[in-house]
Amino acid sequence: MPPRKKTTRKKSAPGRKKSTTGRKKSATARKKTSGRKYSRKSGKKVERAMREMKAGKLKSGRSGAKVTSRKQAIAIGLSEARAEGDKVPVRKRSPRKKT
Repeated sequence: MPPRKKTTRKKSAPGRKKSTTGRKKSATARKKTSGRKYSRKSGKKVERAMREMKAGKLKSGRSGAKVTSRKQAIAIGLSEARAEGDKVPVRKRSPRKKT
């Protein structure tokens, strides 16, 4: 039997990182799945506000003007839910412009 030829492995280029496929991710790196973003009670508040808006009975806070916008009715319902302490994500605010 003839002797085997030695095969040399190709070396990776310096500075090149090896792939990490097949590695398990740690438990802390995994994304949390916490279930519901909004509580059922907050959904009921939004539902009530929408019905009032459709009936023409939903008024905005300070001015007392009739609400006609769907988005504003939802915002009012979520705001009421937040005030009662229901599970609702924090309101997003636009960053202030520097003058």
